[in-house]
Amino acid sequence: MKKIICKKEYDTETATLIKAYSFGELGDPAGYEEDLYQTPGGLYFLHVGGGETSPYPTEDILRLAKTKVNDWMENHK
Repeated sequence: MKKIICKKEYDTETATLIKAYSFGELGDPAGYEEDLYQTPGGLYFLHVGGGETSPYPTEDILRLAKTKVNDWMENHK
């Protein structure tokens, strides 16, 4: 998936996957996935998606500030 946010490109094809996190079972309407990526330019983002009642009912890319990466990693062990 590719998305332009604030004139910066975030692309799962060219970024490096750092950590994948999933909550729930396959087919769970509340289940979701959050995959942390880093772009070649050093920016971080989450590629998210999930079931219809999850926090991410549609696939999306969300920016993640460098200052928030360690917090995200700690909360997704």
